[in-house]
Amino acid sequence: MDLPGDEATFDRLIELGAVDAERQPDGTLAALMPDSVAPEQLAGVLGVENLTVSAVPGRDAGSVWVLDIRPVQIGRLRIIPAAVPARPGDLRLVESAAFGTGLHPTTRLCLEILDDIIQASRPQAMLDVGTGSGILALAALRLGVPRATGIDIDAQAIAAAAENARVNQLDRRLRLATGGPDAIDGTWPLVVANVLAAPLIEMAPALVRRVGHHGHLVLSGIPSAAHEEVGRAYRQLGMRPLRTGSSGTWTAQVLSASW
Repeated sequence: MDLPGDEATFDRLIELGAVDAERQPDGTLAALMPDSVAPEQLAGVLGVENLTVSAVPGRDAGSVWVLDIRPVQIGRLRIIPAAVPARPGDLRLVESAAFGTGLHPTTRLCLEILDDIIQASRPQAMLDVGTGSGILALAALRLGVPRATGIDIDAQAIAAAAENARVNQLDRRLRLATGGPDAIDGTWPLVVANVLAAPLIEMAPALVRRVGHHGHLVLSGIPSAAHEEVGRAYRQLGMRPLRTGSSGTWTAQVLSASW
């Protein structure tokens, strides 16, 4: 869908649930919208007569769609495709089917929250549950966390994360393992899980066991409608809510261990 490319239009797209949006060379905006938003509804809200609408294939069958991979600045971190010339401190990502490019709202929320937590509490290690491309674990390493562990039930995601670690020369500081939070032992001062609401609820007890003494737990990939249900599952296990972030129809929660 192509629309006039001003900031007010972009804001309205986000309010309508845009999954991704980017400005095109001709000055228009390309936006990836949920199927539930009809073209007629978009035209009425945005005040335009003509929309170009076409189907967009997913990056892979099991993750959220984005448009084109492109450089993005989030807080102190610049994330770029591996083929783009890098500046010192950039995080380079190889094209793969694994979820996590920095463009989706759930990933952006996590990265913004990670930046804040790392600056404030200086955690010495981080666990990334559902690591995908490895973007969150690698970002934490770039932002100053000495060591990170990434786990994923998808072996292809682990392979993609390993490649991204090598590309960024961070492979000696990143440990990777296939499986869920019960497949590893130990606790971490910072645990992040950017998956979906149902898995977050299902693995709540296992995730909580991985949070260290007064550690932080960041949950993302939560639709606004499921925000309270996810939070309740963790509060019942003794986690204390600290803050909430939101972007469009997505939310993220930051909790702290009460032990």
